[in-house]
This record gives sequence, structure tokens and C-alpha cells, in this order.
Amino acid sequence: MNIVLIGYRGTGKTVVGELLAARLGMTYVGMDAQIVKKADMPIPGIVEKSGWPKFRDIETQVARELAGLDNLIIDTGGGIIERPENIEALKINSRIFWLQASVDAIISRIQEGTQRPALTAGKTFTQEVSEVLEQRIPKYKSAAQFEIDTDPLTPEQVAKRIIQIWRKP
Repeated sequence: MNIVLIGYRGTGKTVVGELLAARLGMTYVGMDAQIVKKADMPIPGIVEKSGWPKFRDIETQVARELAGLDNLIIDTGGGIIERPENIEALKINSRIFWLQASVDAIISRIQEGTQRPALTAGKTFTQEVSEVLEQRIPKYKSAAQFEIDTDPLTPEQVAKRIIQIWRKP
């Protein structure tokens, strides 16, 4: 059985995933890193060269591969929920946790990040986060088995909460 972390960029998936792996003795897997490895280029390069649909195709391949493995903490990209088949594959052998955060918290956490290209053209960073998050919230809600608001919590507290849920029969 795996633990899958979903949520928008900046909700704490990577930090919490690494904490969970260390505390539970499981293997941490960052899907973005797996996608970069499979494509042999960084995410902005994939998107620039082949577009978002190609990136999503690779993401789906990686989701299916990881779904067949066990004892993983899977840190997904924020858009994993854009294709229902990704969640269907991951749900087979996982508990899915949605890490939520407010727009303000997300912006304060990721405004300096340059690992991902823009998702919308001609928008300010705040407008992009607000609009994309608004579109994705129903998808996250539908995909998740558990929801955790990360705004008032430290990554350690989020990890502790997930472990409590994980260990319940």
C-alpha cells in the first residue's frame, strides 16, 4: 500500500513526503523527478518542446508504473488530477491525501520557484494560482480520500496527521 500526496504546488507535498518516508521507513518518490528522468529533460523543456499534453502523457505513464509498486510515498505534481485515469491507477494500491493551502500561502511558498512553466498566459502569478486552483479544487476533492489544510500546520504536524490516519485500521 502506498501514500499518495496530491495538491497544488506549494502545499508541502515534497517536504511532507520526505518526512513520511523517513518516519514510516517507506520509499519517497517525486513524480516530477521521475518524469524528468523518463523524458531526459527538465519539465520546462518538455513543455517548451512538446507542450503540456506531452508532459501529461508522460505523467500518466509514470502514474501507472508507480501504481504497480508498493510501500511508496508518492509526491505527485499539482496537475495529476487533470486526467482521471491517473487517480484511478493510483487509487488501486494507495491512500490519497489532498494537501490544501490558501492562495496567499501558496504564493508565499512558491513565488521564487522556477521549476515549472506558467499554466496560463498573460496573467499575474496571483491570478494564475487563483484561477488554476479554482478549476482544480473540485478535482482534488473528488480524488482525495483524506484532506488536510496545511495553512495552520508545520510540515511535521501534517506528516504526524497523515501517519495517524495511515495507522488506523
